[in-house]
Amino acid sequence: MNMTHHAITRRQQRAIPPLLIDLLLQFGKSESAGSGVAKMFFDKQARKRVAAYAGPLAQLLNAHLDLYAVVGENNQVITVGHRLERIQRH
Repeated sequence: MNMTHHAITRRQQRAIPPLLIDLLLQFGKSESAGSGVAKMFFDKQARKRVAAYAGPLAQLLNAHLDLYAVVGENNQVITVGHRLERIQRH
């Protein structure tokens, strides 16, 4: 996983385990956020893909999937955070 120093700091401050970021990058939905970056998050279909992948652990993970990541060039994670509101689509 390629992360900026800022993303590593935010991940630690917000207590987001690297496992969830890996799942987000593998199964999450990606939408353009402008300026060549994309925002990734778990939508309904992504949560189903995680559930199929994780099997019995899916119920434990489901409570922690409300997060997002901003990803730049070469899949470098710029920042991560908890998703408190719906993702705004423009």
